[in-house]
Amino acid sequence: MPIKEILILFLTFFKIGLFTFGGGYAMIPMIEEEVVNHGWLDSVDTLVEFIAISESTPGPFAVNIATFIGFQQYGVFGALAATLGVVLPSFIIISVVARFYRKFSGNNHVQGFLQGVKPIIVGILAAVGLGLVIRGILHTDIKNLDLASLDVIAIVIFLIVLVVSRLRPKLNPVYLILISAILGITLYSLF
Repeated sequence: MPIKEILILFLTFFKIGLFTFGGGYAMIPMIEEEVVNHGWLDSVDTLVEFIAISESTPGPFAVNIATFIGFQQYGVFGALAATLGVVLPSFIIISVVARFYRKFSGNNHVQGFLQGVKPIIVGILAAVGLGLVIRGILHTDIKNLDLASLDVIAIVIFLIVLVVSRLRPKLNPVYLILISAILGITLYSLF
């Protein structure tokens, strides 16, 4: 068992969990940078596939993707290390915040911090969303944008699911995943 590598995996996901605000999606740019730099995934396309799997399985996104990457690298021990690494910072921070929140919730500095973090989280989430749309439909990133690589089937599936989700806003996301899976299987098989 490669203890040093598993420790590096733990510390990497600990850092991701510690310095990411805004939930799992806000972690994607940092996960991408760290995972690619360490060579744990061969390409951004593989990361996008892991993101799709993480979204399609039960549980929190960040935990799922950390578990998948850890397992792919070092089996069960890697999965445990990455999962613990990504969860532990939140657990520590929430424990501390819960202890002191009532006492300091009216503090101007605390309120200023919370208000100041909101716009950056929205910006990060928008950038991640746009990046995922570009990668999912164009199979490239924004720097290498080439309309020749346009995936018409992905665009059709995206638009159908977008329209259904807007027409039925209370529809359970599981149904949207099933709709997109059925469309993907059908359309990619036919064309």
